[in-house]
Amino acid sequence: MLVRVDPGSDIPLFAQVAASVRADAAAGRLRPGDRLPSARDVAGALGVNLHTVLRAYQELRDEGLVDMRRGRGAVVTDAAAPLAQLHDDVVALTLRARDLGLSPDMLASLVKEIARDR
Repeated sequence: MLVRVDPGSDIPLFAQVAASVRADAAAGRLRPGDRLPSARDVAGALGVNLHTVLRAYQELRDEGLVDMRRGRGAVVTDAAAPLAQLHDDVVALTLRARDLGLSPDMLASLVKEIARDR
């Protein structure tokens, strides 16, 4: 697993770490039962504060994507499987939105609104 962040982005680092883990789960690079690297290792590799990575892991735990146990670390849950099943649909949607000239932010906003209304 390779966690990617852009320090120059307006998106908070913890949110970028969480999004990177979600993307790996959606792409099938992370599967249920896989262990995430320790927060300390990720923080050291990225050059960010340990609490930044812990906040990302806690967000993923709150979403149900990872289970965090003392001494066991963060482990990917069965919630990763549906993300992987949607991957191809999401790729197709983003390509279609790009073809129509929609920005990623506009697409994300549209998806959130539609999901909220259903």
